[in-house]
Amino acid sequence: MKVVITDYEYKNIDTERKLIEGAGFELYDYQLKKPEELIPVTKDADAVITQYSSITSAVIERMEHCKLIIKYGIGVNNIDCGAAAAKGIYVCNVPDYGVSEVSDHACAMMLSLARKLPVLAGALKSGDWGYTSVIPLKRLSECTLGLIGFGRIPQMVAKKMQAFGLQVHAYDPYARPETAGQLSVDLISLEHLLKTSDYISVHCPLTKDTFHLIGKDEIDKMKASAFLINTARGGIIDEQALIDALKEKKIAGAGVDVFEEEPVRPDHPLLQMDNVIATPHSAWYSETAIHALQQKAAEEVVNVLKGNEPIHRVV
Repeated sequence: MKVVITDYEYKNIDTERKLIEGAGFELYDYQLKKPEELIPVTKDADAVITQYSSITSAVIERMEHCKLIIKYGIGVNNIDCGAAAAKGIYVCNVPDYGVSEVSDHACAMMLSLARKLPVLAGALKSGDWGYTSVIPLKRLSECTLGLIGFGRIPQMVAKKMQAFGLQVHAYDPYARPETAGQLSVDLISLEHLLKTSDYISVHCPLTKDTFHLIGKDEIDKMKASAFLINTARGGIIDEQALIDALKEKKIAGAGVDVFEEEPVRPDHPLLQMDNVIATPHSAWYSETAIHALQQKAAEEVVNVLKGNEPIHRVV
């Protein structure tokens, strides 16, 4: 059986090769992203591992006997899941490799924005000694955090930020009330969350239903003193609406690890603002997370090609 890695950004794929070839399968690795490049190398694959490649319906339709497409990561928005389902191909992800890292990153952004560290650091470099550059500054324990999505990562964010005294509530139409109750988190409507939160942290997947879930109308409902943090996917927030709101001081600031178009260009407006912390889609990263991601992706391939049900099936 043939396994194809379409693309990856890691130093090597030694872990995948050891596991997949050790199980008796062939492994071929590439650095290809465009559909027209992918069709000839994936058409006879039994399993495909992908990171950022565009696994479109055109690619999937040409697959002759593929059993599995797995994403190096959580979000599968670069895979046409409907086309895969129509052909009976499993789509899987690795949902638990960087949960701790992403939740830490979101919390770090919130804490930095709460203390307005980018503004203070910039002011000091300009010779401004003191605290006047960040007036007003609210005590963190008097604030409310609103989570959009309530899966593994936001649940960890809730626990970590509650340690700083924040009240936490969440919007997630699929969340279990008992889970929220165990974590002392109130499940509320999106509108209520937008109006009452001092910090809003986005953690839902990017789907056709969540694309631009947070747009101009939603941002207009936020407090002028509120901060918006996104470590999920760029398309969930209407980026231009966020830029306009920050320029017009409709909200206080933002923490952004993901963008609508990646990699982001150096002159992007969000990279030029003192009240924005922007990072290059790196919230998931740690050495431990990379190793877990590569190992779990390979283990899922071996598992399915041996005739077992997938462990983490999306479709």
